[in-house]
Amino acid sequence: MAQEAFDRAYDAVLARWPAGTTTTLVPTPYGGTHLISHGPADAPPVLLLPGGGATATGWYGTAAALGATHRVHAVDLVGEPGRSVPDPSRPIRTVQDLSGWLDALLDALGTAGGAADGPVGLVGHSYGAWIALHHALAAPDRVARLVLLDPTNCFTGYAPRFLLRALPVLLRPTPAGNTALLDWETRGAPLDPDWRRLQALTATVPTVRPVSGPRPAPERLAALKPPTLVLLAGRSRVHDPRAVERRARTAVPGVVTEALADATHFTLPVAAPPGTHARIARHFTH
Repeated sequence: MAQEAFDRAYDAVLARWPAGTTTTLVPTPYGGTHLISHGPADAPPVLLLPGGGATATGWYGTAAALGATHRVHAVDLVGEPGRSVPDPSRPIRTVQDLSGWLDALLDALGTAGGAADGPVGLVGHSYGAWIALHHALAAPDRVARLVLLDPTNCFTGYAPRFLLRALPVLLRPTPAGNTALLDWETRGAPLDPDWRRLQALTATVPTVRPVSGPRPAPERLAALKPPTLVLLAGRSRVHDPRAVERRARTAVPGVVTEALADATHFTLPVAAPPGTHARIARHFTH
């Protein structure tokens, strides 16, 4: 019953995607990776990585903005809520495994006739930004451009008040706990009701322990190769966005940072302020 309710909620948000959207389960050594794809098949590819505990469905606004010029693939992270299917014989346990999984995914997309045999764009939100940044550092020749959307644990740590609120929910997730954390962090901002319901129901489906680790070392950040845009949620309660911005500017030569004044961490990307998706698209077209 729980899986059926989750699937109905997933499909309700998936219905928000533009016409012509397709879904695929791509085999990798770490299991099948579920993609929601939009845009011309021969256009430059951009991968969208959601935050921890989220699914690929919430990227529909970004996909609509990018889909005229790029082939967008929103990813259900293996082991997280969604429709990817982890291989229990080869779990993702390290940052190196995460990069290996992304490499295998890109290889599979290239073999399937797409444009993913060359460098791709990466967009990550929250934990997805942490994954994207690590991959850009590990495989710089595979990443054309990088967008980090209110990135967590990339430049600074979490706010103590957020950890106090989030840890009980992370340790014993429930739909009510998920919703309470979401409403607290977003200060009750209006959200897509179908997406809000889906976020509540992520607590009811099996997941595996996500990979965690330290922030990248300063010398690695100083060598970050792909042109990078960091968009900060000005009202984020997850961390201090001003501290994140200062650290990113100090650590990464040439980085572009912008504050989204009306955004909180969890209003991104599904309820991003006007112009956010277009700003992401401009990073990949200029």
